[in-house]
Amino acid sequence: MAVERPSLRLVPEPESGPPVPRPALGAVEVLPGLVRAALVSRAGQLLHRAETAFDAAGPRSGVDEALRTATGTCFTGEGRRPAGVGVAAAGLVDPATGTVLEVNDVPALHGYPIAAVVSGLVGAPVHVEHRARLQVLGDRWFGAGRGRRTFASVATGEVLGVGILYEGAVLAPDGGRSGAHMTVAASGELCTCGARGCWKTMATTRWLRRRAQDAGLTGVASLADLADRTGDAMARAVVEEYADNLALGLVNVQQLFAPGLFVLHGEAREGGEPFRARIEERLRRDTAWSTAEPPRALLGEVGPDDVALLGGAGLVLTRA
Repeated sequence: MAVERPSLRLVPEPESGPPVPRPALGAVEVLPGLVRAALVSRAGQLLHRAETAFDAAGPRSGVDEALRTATGTCFTGEGRRPAGVGVAAAGLVDPATGTVLEVNDVPALHGYPIAAVVSGLVGAPVHVEHRARLQVLGDRWFGAGRGRRTFASVATGEVLGVGILYEGAVLAPDGGRSGAHMTVAASGELCTCGARGCWKTMATTRWLRRRAQDAGLTGVASLADLADRTGDAMARAVVEEYADNLALGLVNVQQLFAPGLFVLHGEAREGGEPFRARIEERLRRDTAWSTAEPPRALLGEVGPDDVALLGGAGLVLTRA
């Protein structure tokens, strides 16, 4: 018998009225090679945080130990036991069973029962969702999406994903991914998933570093390194190409769901105002025919390492 997927619908309004002392919220983020954990207040303040690295190509025991270290550091001590924990996981997840089904870059996470593992470590209820979907909950509860029923939240960098809130519901179909593997170039580069032309192949930091190297630009580790070179025409051209590549996937999202607002996180946030403006201009140019709300791009209000953690806290609130 199929297990029903936990609902992410009917996101409630944030609490109002006099504050009532209640346990804080727990959040865990699992990325290739890294586990982050945070204790989050119900107002969205990160009270305690920890992170632990592991070998992404190594055995499952490395993931176990990283989770044990990060959660132990963050959630051990007086007043630190959370009401629940929301886990933001990369790859394909099964929220109903709390399992990570597949992460292309971390073989040890295939079939990993992360909800059971974290619950055993923390002693609290654990909910699991895809990282991209959780970041939209972080913005809905604690960021630029407060008060909106429809918008999209975008994370860029080494990973890439879009979470969409549509009429108060987080779009989270069974087997759905983050959008990183939508095809944007039919005969494009081979992706880690085995397909060609995925959005991920041309709108992540890996592409940016390679493109900068091909252009003869040295010392480029991230978008911030290029964004600072305002007087270098070649650097500016690479940054604009990167913005256009990112906008290419967002145009598809706008055409399908018309979210109207895109909140930019991660590397896109570090690109600053010129990068934001380039993405917004491309979004508006390519959807000018639409009668929907003209799309806007906003820079996220929190740092690149915080949005998924806030989303994990938002998941606990949504499931409460």
